[in-house]
Amino acid sequence: MNKYELVYVIDTALDDDARKVVIDRFNGMIEQEGGKVLKVDEWGKRRLAYPINYKTEGYYVLVNFESEATLPREIERTMQIAESILRYLIVKVEEKRSNVKPRPERKAPEAEEEIPAAEALEAAEEAPVAEPTEE
Repeated sequence: MNKYELVYVIDTALDDDARKVVIDRFNGMIEQEGGKVLKVDEWGKRRLAYPINYKTEGYYVLVNFESEATLPREIERTMQIAESILRYLIVKVEEKRSNVKPRPERKAPEAEEEIPAAEALEAAEEAPVAEPTEE
């Protein structure tokens, strides 16, 4: 099963109940076709970047789901027909894979012994200090 993100914009002319019915309709469609809705995030009413059918605001919804590869095509077909959907976008979510190999752990050289901080401080105090010469 593949993971997908679906973002769609619902017409703000719909009341809250009708909007909830539209959201439940598409979530039910995903589950009915054998998919699994992972998360539904309602972003709410927002201003559109440009007018769509003379409308300047839309209600945004983000749905993360898992399904077979054929389901997104069916969702797009249904959303294209629905009059309450202004815009939609389905994107396949790829797992992040890195081509970078992890570095091997560095081991401290065994030959060098660490000097305790107190001894290092004493050695620094005993060291002669060069005085600047005036010219």
